[in-house]
Amino acid sequence: MNTHRQDFPLLRDCKVVYFDNACQTLRPKQVIEAINEYYQDYPACGGRSMHHLAAKVTHKCEEARSIISTFLHAKRKEEIVFTRNTTEGINLVAHSLGLKAGDIVIISDKEHNSNLIPWQVLRDKIGIEYKIIYSKEDNTFDLEAYKQALNNRVKLVSLGFTSNLDGVTIPANEIITLAHKAGALVLLDGAQAVPHRKIDVQDLDVDFLAFSGHKMLGPSGTGVLYGKYSLLTKLDPFMVGGDTVASSTYETHEFLPPPEKFEAGLQDYAGIIGLGAAVNYLNTIGFEFIEQQEQMLNKYITTELKTISGLKIIGPSDPKERGGICSFYIPGKDHHQIALMLDETSKIMIRSGQHCVHSWFYAHQIPGSVRASVYFYNTMNEAEVFIRELKKVVSIL
Repeated sequence: MNTHRQDFPLLRDCKVVYFDNACQTLRPKQVIEAINEYYQDYPACGGRSMHHLAAKVTHKCEEARSIISTFLHAKRKEEIVFTRNTTEGINLVAHSLGLKAGDIVIISDKEHNSNLIPWQVLRDKIGIEYKIIYSKEDNTFDLEAYKQALNNRVKLVSLGFTSNLDGVTIPANEIITLAHKAGALVLLDGAQAVPHRKIDVQDLDVDFLAFSGHKMLGPSGTGVLYGKYSLLTKLDPFMVGGDTVASSTYETHEFLPPPEKFEAGLQDYAGIIGLGAAVNYLNTIGFEFIEQQEQMLNKYITTELKTISGLKIIGPSDPKERGGICSFYIPGKDHHQIALMLDETSKIMIRSGQHCVHSWFYAHQIPGSVRASVYFYNTMNEAEVFIRELKKVVSIL
């Protein structure tokens, strides 16, 4: 029995099968209570006023920063910048790094729009270039093509650590080592990686890592950009204003050091505190259990999906290479209709569409896919219900 389910209000009575975790995870009571505590007990503004409520907010937010710093094994808590989501973190780096015309950014063919569109905007605005590393036939990362793409004009390698399309994780250590040898920095989109495996930023030697709170049991509208402190000190602020400066006159200003210079305006204090609680909760669960549970469920789901005539799984056939994600389509059958019918008939919640990776689907001439994504609180019984009801839906479409 999965005892962790009791911590999730939506799952206590088992009314739904929630297989949309790659989009957003559920929140345990510990996170909800931490958010409510802020609004009930110290609903003040941090970092400004001198009264004790404000001091409590400041302390709790800095405590969350320390928790996340330890979670990632960062050298110092000042390397943790609070953002609204992964998208904001990537955009912060894109617009603050000082890229110039002719500079090259390397991405892959499976990037989320959040790690594609910023580079297209900078191409059109200032004349940077971006090179796409196309995946191998099984949708895994092509390391040889990557090696050939590296040269002294490449200033940044910006890749999804784990793909939200098919769950494939790139060989990050080797990618980063090669980039640094070529003189390039590395930014990883960790939205689908940080919630599912232990990340040690010092061991990776990654320069920047962006991820979202809502994909790791935390509140929506919260995220983190990790950056090496020496690099953060060199970045220009992305947004400026209140709480980013030590002082200002009508003519001049003096920015605060990182992370404050990147955290403009009043912050989502409840969200930051809730994100700290989410990380504490993940630490109690442990990534060994998380990975084992995801692999067990995906192995069963993959095996059963292969029995459905015409069904095609996106990515490697081995579920161990796809974590907790199983994305598939059936030529001639509407992926949105499949998702709607599963919800309406059985309260099974999955994702359908192009998953913000429109470019990959257009390139492969696939209209879209159905994506089932599991997390540690999901059960084998839910997987069996999903397969049984999916087969019924497919049979009548």
